[in-house]
This record gives sequence, C-alpha cells and structure tokens, in this order.
Amino acid sequence: MKFVIKHEMRGRLRIHFCRKRLTFTRADELAAVLAGLPGVSSAKIYERTADAVIWYSGGRRDILERISRISEQDVPPAGVIADGRTRELNAEFKEKLICRALIHFGKKIFLPSVARAAWTVLTAVRYIRRGLQVLRRGRLEVEVLDATAVTVSILRADFDTASSIMFLLGVGELLEEWTHKKSVSDLAHSMSLNVTKVWKKTDEGESFVDVGEIQKDDRIIIHVGNMIPLDGIVSDGEAMVNQASMTGESVPVRKTVGSYVYAGTAIEEGKLCIQVKQTVGATRYERVVRMIEESEKLKSTLEGKAATLADALVPWSLGGTLLTWLITRNTTRALSILMVDFSCALKLAMPLAVLSAIREAQLHHITVKGGKFLEAVADADTIVFDKTGTLTKAQPEVAQIVTFEQWEENDMLRVAACLEEHFPHSVANAVVRESVRRGLVHEEMHSRVEYIVAHGIATYIGEDRVVIGSYHFVFEDEQCVIPEGEEEKFRTLPENYSYLHLAVGGRLAAVICIEDPLREEACAVIEALHGAGIAKLVMMTGDSERTARAIAAQVGVDEYYSEVLPEDKAAFVEKEKAAGRRVIMIGDGINDSPALSAADVGIAVSEGAEIAREIADITISADDLRELVTLKRISDRLMGRIGANYRFVISFNLMLILLGVAGILTPSASALLHNTSTLAISLRSMTNLLETA
Repeated sequence: MKFVIKHEMRGRLRIHFCRKRLTFTRADELAAVLAGLPGVSSAKIYERTADAVIWYSGGRRDILERISRISEQDVPPAGVIADGRTRELNAEFKEKLICRALIHFGKKIFLPSVARAAWTVLTAVRYIRRGLQVLRRGRLEVEVLDATAVTVSILRADFDTASSIMFLLGVGELLEEWTHKKSVSDLAHSMSLNVTKVWKKTDEGESFVDVGEIQKDDRIIIHVGNMIPLDGIVSDGEAMVNQASMTGESVPVRKTVGSYVYAGTAIEEGKLCIQVKQTVGATRYERVVRMIEESEKLKSTLEGKAATLADALVPWSLGGTLLTWLITRNTTRALSILMVDFSCALKLAMPLAVLSAIREAQLHHITVKGGKFLEAVADADTIVFDKTGTLTKAQPEVAQIVTFEQWEENDMLRVAACLEEHFPHSVANAVVRESVRRGLVHEEMHSRVEYIVAHGIATYIGEDRVVIGSYHFVFEDEQCVIPEGEEEKFRTLPENYSYLHLAVGGRLAAVICIEDPLREEACAVIEALHGAGIAKLVMMTGDSERTARAIAAQVGVDEYYSEVLPEDKAAFVEKEKAAGRRVIMIGDGINDSPALSAADVGIAVSEGAEIAREIADITISADDLRELVTLKRISDRLMGRIGANYRFVISFNLMLILLGVAGILTPSASALLHNTSTLAISLRSMTNLLETA
C-alpha cells in the first residue's frame, strides 16, 4: 500500500495511507496486520484520516520496507477478529457526545434568552413524561426525581439550571449506553463461534471440511461433546443438547428427527445428523448480543443492591425536600435537596464499573459471561483444578506405544487416532497429532462410535469390539484381559506417564503412554493464588494415584484426588459448597462439565472441549494460567472500586445536601456539583482496574 510519512521520531512513525479514509473493518484489519509485523510493538489506526501510528524497534529502513509490502488483500493473522464493530460503535458515540456538547454550549452563545427558554421547555417534556409514566405505575424512582428537579427549575424560571441538569443527565445516559453496548459487543464477539472444521455427510461417507464450505441443506455430523456450529433441522439421530446459552434452559433438551437445533449449543449425549438451514452461524452474533442484554447473569449482587438502594432513596429525597420547606419556608434551601439525589450516581456508576471490568478482562483474553461471576471470584476461597490440560500443558504428547500380541505400533496408533479424532480433548489431540506426525493415513473403518464420559470410547471394527480409555473402563467395565504371558510387560510399563489402554476383541492390544508435562507457570500461579487469599487449592484427575501424587507434590496444591469420575468432581464441589465455601472449578474436558455447572464459578480453558466452554461462566486462554491471577486481581479490585463508589456517593452527596440546607450552596450550584461528581465517578468507573488501583 502507498503511504507517506507525516511525522517520525526514534521508535515511532506516523504515516498516512494514500486515501481519504478507511472503513471501520479495514482499519481493524490494518491495525492487526501492522501489529503482526516483525519489530512492531503496537500500532494504532485512525480511520477518519487514514493515518497510522506505529511503535517499533530495530531499523527504520526495515520497518518502512515491511509496511510498503502490505497489500490490499492482506488480512489479519489467523485467530485475530477484525470486523470494525467496536471501532464503529466508538465513532458513533463520540459523534453523539460532541454534537450534544456543541448544541448545549452553542445555544448559550447564539440563541437569545427567550429562544433558550423555549428550547429548554421543549427538551424538558421528555424527562417530565418519564416521571409521569413511573408515577402512573405507582412507583417512586429516579425518573420522578429528575422530572421534579427539571419541572421546579422551569417553574422558578431558572432555565439555565434546568438546561444544565438535562445536559448532564443526557451525557450520563450516553456514557452508560456506550459502555454497556461496547462491553456487550466485545463479550458477544468473544463468545461467537470458533468452530473451523466440521464432519460433512456425503454419499461416500463422512469428510472433515472447513465450516465455510458448508452450504444450505448440506448435512453435517455432530458427535457427543461437540458444539453445533450451524442452525439446522435434525435429519437423523437422537441427542441431549445443552442450549442454556441460547434459551436459558438449565437442563439438556432431547432432540430427535425433525427438531430444530441452534448454532452455539452443545451435545451432551448422543449424535446428530443435521440438515443445515443457516450457514456460517448467520444470526449467531445477534442472538448472543440479545442473550447477554436480556440475561440476569450480567447483574451482580452489588449491582442489584445499588439499583434497589437507588430507588429506595428517592422517597427520602422528596420527603427531605418537603420537610426542609416546611421547617424553613425557604424554597431555595428545599430545592437544594431535590437537586441532589443519591440514586443517579448509584444506578449509573455500579453497572458501568462491572461492565468495564468485563471489558477489561476481555483485553486479557478472559471472557466473563456476567458480573455476578466476577463477584463470586472475589469471594472465592477454594479452587478445584482438573489436571490434564489445565495444570499440565494443553498439548500432551505421545511418548511411547507398548503393544501386545504382535500388534504393530503404527497399526494401533492408526486405530486409536481414528477413534479419538471424533472427541477432541487434549489427550485425544495428542494421539491424533502423533498419527499425523508419523504420516499415518486412515479410513473410517469402524461402526458408530460410543463415547462413555470419563471412561473411554467403544466401537466395532468388523466383528471385534474395540475400546480405548482408562484402566477402569477397559479392564473393569469392559472385562478385557491381558494376553497370557505378557503380564510382566504390563506391570513394568514406564511410571512417569499417563496411559490410554486399547483393547481389541476383549484383549489388551496396546498401551499408549502420554507425556503430560506441567505448565511452566503452574507452580508460580498456585503460589500467587495462595497469596491472593485462596485458602484451598485442590487438584482432581482421572490418573492413577502414582501420577497424581507426583504432579500434586510438584505443583504445590493443598489436596489432590486421583482416579475420579465426573460425578466425583461434581460431588466434591457440592460438598465444599455445603460446608460454606465459595468454589471455583477449572477444567477443559467433557468430563469436567458437571463440576463446572455445580461450582459457584466454572472456568474453562479456551482450547478444551466445546461443551466445557459452553457451560462455563468464564473462559480463559489456554496459553497462560497466569490469567487466573489476573482474573482474581480484576475481581478483587472491582469489589474495592464498588465499595469506594458507595462511600463517595453517600458522603459527597450528603455534604452537598447539608451545604444546600445551610444556605451555603444555591440549588444551581448543588445540581452542577452533583451532576459533575456523577459524571466524574462514572468516568472513573470506566477506567482499567489494573492500571489505576
């Protein structure tokens, strides 16, 4: 792309792309492309002027050369979302705010007093109507107080005060709307589907294709534990579908032939063949936005208390105004109370603080589905970790394959990969990756695959039943046996690994040794969480006692439990909650779903099973567990900010009332100070917690 240099200094460039302006989406794409260039630390795009500011390290010539090689067709790196929604929203509300300010101050300069008074009366109609509507419902809420303050100011011919009150109220409404929409947009965008591949059913069988290739009326196969990526009608199969994220239903819904299924819901049991009706999740984003806006999950307890307290204080403000007038017979002093209300700041600042915290969490790759979950994280004293893919690395590896009865390693790995690829989990992914690394190509040689949660997978190849999974599943549930004469080989398996047992026809055929190294940051994260006030850190795993004990000692958790089933994890969470503890559950697999649902807060790792992410209240990136510490800090500081907001609102507004009753402040000055303080505390509530605390 052609550009000119407008300004430069060491490590910083300001350039202008040779065009009038950029679209919002293209501006986001260019920002992502520039930020991804070698040597560029960050980049900012100004879509109105088509300018870019670039911070870099290294040689100036190299940076300029890389920028010049950017073409019109360049798009952001994989995984980077750029659609311009947030940028467009910011521009829209910036224009609204500027226009409102220009109109307010412009009419003071250019309009005569009579015209200003008429303008103020006409503008006041909206606020007065709101107040009357609330009164008709038999309620006394903040709208009544606003309407009363504006009406009394107009009746006293104090049009400047009435205009200032409405201007500040309007600015507050704009800021609240902008912050809410931006937070909801960012959150909904992060919750949008991230499914890239899907099994497509054809006359020849099933093929694994990009979801973008799917057309309307194509048929796709969705297996247990996977997310449904596209809207459609069930053409074959039966399943229990968790659609809480779309409909709010707390229990899975049975779907059979003819049932309609929604993109973004997940299969808990069974398997479905779906005839696609909406391609590429056509309306998923809009539905997620609507779901978030309507969901009570966005409301924390403190937000609810703030709204309740705000409405409860309105009658006291009106009563105080009347009482002051009865005692002093001084209208000015009485109005000083009416001009100052606690409810405005309480109702505005608390939701802004929560939504801004959700937005800030998103900046750290943490998706929070509601304010009450941040509050629960702040109050939590117990964290339960799943081991595999959570405390250990998200990409375990196949370290060794031990075969029995003359079976070949590659043949057994091929069979294992053929089964495991249907049920993505960190261990399953390790098997599939090793198969790919060895160049093993396989065909779908098995019949219908059955997934048994937390145990394993079963199917038939020809006449032989094939099972793969835990020791408990293969030897106790399936009653498989070790081939005669090979017991010693089984007893002397390497001790440092986890095992996947593969049996064919009721006889052990192979043991796949999985190396699952601890995350580099795990020990530091456990220590940091202890320091942040978490009293009890627990690790739960389906691995053997030996493996669990070694990992627990290495990472430094307070307790560990081995060879646990999904119901064991959920039962432990329920027991801790019954003992009065606030529990966080962190996991990444299908088998963690019951415990994620049972906990006060369920946290899923982003690269884990789709159903875990769907059920979880919070999702963190799989790259770094330190995001848990960041989440805890954001939650703690949010609660601190809300408490500070409460104290400031009560004390400052009480001071204004006392000064007004004493005759020191006029009603106009009280209104100005009150609205200015409300605006200031709202703006502060929108700032980042980790940078200001």
